[in-house]
Formats: sequence, structure tokens, C-alpha cells
Amino acid sequence: MLIIKKLSAMIEDELEGAEEYIKCAIKNKETDPSLAEMFRNLAKEEMGHMDKLHAAVVEKIKAYRSENGEPPAGMQALYDYLHEKHMEQAARIQLYINKYSEM
Repeated sequence: MLIIKKLSAMIEDELEGAEEYIKCAIKNKETDPSLAEMFRNLAKEEMGHMDKLHAAVVEKIKAYRSENGEPPAGMQALYDYLHEKHMEQAARIQLYINKYSEM
């Protein structure tokens, strides 16, 4: 399913953006608090976008299962790999967001 491939790529883009923003927030918190806060907000927005894209992937897989049964093993294996990778990155970003809040 090409749409899942596209959604996965979009999830990666959102995660990369969120990570860049929160690292900028941490770097600038002491010297430019208002800029840092803007970066933190952007990171959180990117994470919200990622959540919406992830929900869309889940719905597409659910619809596929409803119409066709279980996805092919290779497709499921690729999805499982990407999902784990994305969730690990999202958890790491959330740790950065928490670190920023504790500073």
C-alpha cells in the first residue's frame, strides 16, 4: 500500500522536525527564553502531527484487514520495523521535551 509508505515518510519528517526544534529550545532556553519557548511549542506541534499521521496509518491497516484479511508478511514486517523505529524516536523526543520543562 503506497499510502502507508507515504504516511510513514511523513511521520519521519515530523519526528525529525520535532527533534530539531526541541534541541534548539534546550540550546536557547538560557539565552533567549522566548525563542526557546517558540521552539518547544513547534516541537510539540510536530509531535501532534506525527500522532495524527500514525492514527491514519492505523486506520488504513484496519481497513485493509477488513477488506482483504491480514496484510502480506513482508508488508507487515516492514510496518512493524518502521513503527518500532518511529516510537523509539518519539520516546526520545518526549524525553527532550521533559528535560526542557525541568530546566
